[in-house]
Amino acid sequence: MRILRGSISKDSLANAAVVFDDSMVKGVVDVKRGLLALDAELHADLEKILLEDGSAQDDVWGINLWFEDEGEDFVEFDSMINVRPRQNNRSRSVENPELRQQITKVVQKWIQ
Repeated sequence: MRILRGSISKDSLANAAVVFDDSMVKGVVDVKRGLLALDAELHADLEKILLEDGSAQDDVWGINLWFEDEGEDFVEFDSMINVRPRQNNRSRSVENPELRQQITKVVQKWIQ
């Protein structure tokens, strides 16, 4: 479990400590601070380390990174931490297209 402090390659995701289905790693993005936390059993664990690092709850969103996939299939916007009726997000998915774009930009910043 870690907050990225430098960019990593997409291929290095395969070496994460917690890999699901041999091709997916969980991540949490702080869209305001531009941070990405990776590599845990639960999105909630990654959310916790970002919050402890100074992130605000409203700015962190859970994703899955399918490192064997390309393009739009690389980032999956699915996590229980995304269910936030007070932010008009009523599902596990990130429903706002602009927010999805922000999340994708943060992922692209850290994963080459």
